[in-house]
Amino acid sequence: MTTVFLTGASGFLGAHLLHQLVAAGHDVRALSRRPESDAAIAAAGARPLRASLDDRAALQSTLHGCEAVFHAAADTSMWRPHAARQTATNVAGTENLLRAAEAAGVQAFMHTSSVSAWSHQVHGIIDESAEQLGGSSWINYERSKFLGEQLVRRSSLRWVVFNPSHILGPGDRHNWARLIMLIDRRKLPGIPPGVGAFADVREVAAAQLRAWQRHCFGQRYVLGGEQASFVDLVHRVGKALGRRTPRGATPAWLLMSVARLGDAWSRISGREPDITPESAALTCHALRVDSSKARRELDYVEPALDRLLTDTLDWMRQQGMIGADAM
Repeated sequence: MTTVFLTGASGFLGAHLLHQLVAAGHDVRALSRRPESDAAIAAAGARPLRASLDDRAALQSTLHGCEAVFHAAADTSMWRPHAARQTATNVAGTENLLRAAEAAGVQAFMHTSSVSAWSHQVHGIIDESAEQLGGSSWINYERSKFLGEQLVRRSSLRWVVFNPSHILGPGDRHNWARLIMLIDRRKLPGIPPGVGAFADVREVAAAQLRAWQRHCFGQRYVLGGEQASFVDLVHRVGKALGRRTPRGATPAWLLMSVARLGDAWSRISGREPDITPESAALTCHALRVDSSKARRELDYVEPALDRLLTDTLDWMRQQGMIGADAM
């Protein structure tokens, strides 16, 4: 039985990684920061371990005896006041984990980055050969994901980097689930004018496991999915839920204006706005990705968006997040 270390196990993607690693017969040690996370991790068949990404010594102690690290923890905030915290997690935290893994004799580092490492400044199709512009982005999330990925690629460990696009699927409570709940509660104020590429969280997790099993070290993999405008996505969800939705997209200039006003007020109120300039910029962007390398080398699957939405909505109904009980 191989021992692996997982970060982000209580998150959306990390929880799927946890279940797939356990199902594959591995002994999983999972980073945990709260008692609630301890219970969920233990129930999934793994060992919760208390440590922090800012404590290199504690990380090194937990990593002794591990063959691989799966690093899925990240701060995805889009609010500028969280930038320092985000950089501490996505950049300094990644460096601490890398150095601890090197010192503990870990053999492989499987790193979840993002297509955001390329930045919304890239207007063509993103694949592994495209130039990454995240380092020059004004959006701290993009910049921090770029910098964290660069640290991994420069490390002495055998690494694989994964760059998923927009992730959907069962288990989502905070990402696209928030949009779905707004539609269900008839509170969606408008639709961004951008385009997304929607990946299945289960396939993103499976690709990571296969990449490690197949020793695809020194490689990056863009993990995308069916492309659809946000208008199309919202209309599909509205139809599935029997909810009326806005007919068209909110103009980008209007969305950015609302975001800037909300951001200005947040500096006075201290409360994070529903729309920030960063999130508005990303949802006004047309994201186009090419996952052909992952399909060839990792048997990566891009399911039809309708099927992915059905699975997501079914799970959310079971959780009472949408439907009559959520009204």
